[in-house]
Amino acid sequence: MTFRPHLSPQQAAYYHSLPKVDLHRHLEGSLRVETMQEVIRDHEITLPRTPDLSALVQMQANDPSNFETFLSKFQTLRLMYRSPEIIRRVTREAIVDAAADNVRYLELRFTPAALSRVKQFPLAEVMDWVLDSAAQASQECGIMVGLIVSINRHEPVALGEETTRLAIERRHKGIVGLDLTGNEAQFSAEPFLDIFRQARAGGLKLTVHAGEWGGAENIRQALEDFGADRIGHGVRILEDESVVALAAERGTPFEVCLTSNFQSGVVAGLDGHYLPRLLAAGVNVTINTDDPGISGITLSDEYGLACEILGLSRPALCERILAAARAAFLPDAERRLLVENLRRQLKDTLF
Repeated sequence: MTFRPHLSPQQAAYYHSLPKVDLHRHLEGSLRVETMQEVIRDHEITLPRTPDLSALVQMQANDPSNFETFLSKFQTLRLMYRSPEIIRRVTREAIVDAAADNVRYLELRFTPAALSRVKQFPLAEVMDWVLDSAAQASQECGIMVGLIVSINRHEPVALGEETTRLAIERRHKGIVGLDLTGNEAQFSAEPFLDIFRQARAGGLKLTVHAGEWGGAENIRQALEDFGADRIGHGVRILEDESVVALAAERGTPFEVCLTSNFQSGVVAGLDGHYLPRLLAAGVNVTINTDDPGISGITLSDEYGLACEILGLSRPALCERILAAARAAFLPDAERRLLVENLRRQLKDTLF
């Protein structure tokens, strides 16, 4: 089951042809079902009785659209990380799949604690496995990849401190940022404030999941207290005009994920997403996938949804792609080069 928009072959070809930027894609939500089937067989993993593995790891048409259901898919996904080879493989496949969708720049975020938990792998080794595999896949596929380390707000602060320290140590090996994720509805970000200050001092960029399952006040906290460079999701910013004004004044990029926002219950329907209202309010929106494996989509699908269902014009979509490039966690010179290269390529696709 997928949630892809119904596009004509010509439309699908157009959106696939666009050079893309994905700033918000979780490694743990990008696994191929075929790979999981192999892992389950080879490692004799016992799962609940179900006729179809996809029902456990992907959103289905009859699934309730809420964050509990969406997060429940990770319960099965977390059983897969049984060896260094598996972790390297799923990292490589996530990048290969992005490259096949014509993503030119990818920021892939991963949660070391989640990858290490089943076998109690050392966090440092998990990070190195992901870094090594990502570097190799990036070179093989001709795609630029930056890695963002995620820590969960529902887990111990000490774990976040250790993860952040290790991420700072690996800043020159491909880790570009730190992300705070997890259950925003029930857990505060406040305990992690000092960790994010340390990450900033250590040279990492900062992004915070806020305004997805919590209200606009979480976005204000991320901007004013955490000094977030970007906001993950953030679609509930429309609940507070003063926070909209703050974000618009700062030009803070928002990592919006259309299908995920519907599946997790943030918006009532795909055709009712807040994207047009966010843009009209002056919010600096970028379009991303979140968990393409769980959602059953590609970034091409999200672009098609934005234009064909939500009414975004093709030139406006191209501007959002450039906005994503301008928001990349890259050194200034590399970011300018990425923007200019994409600008030339996008100009050719409009005609």
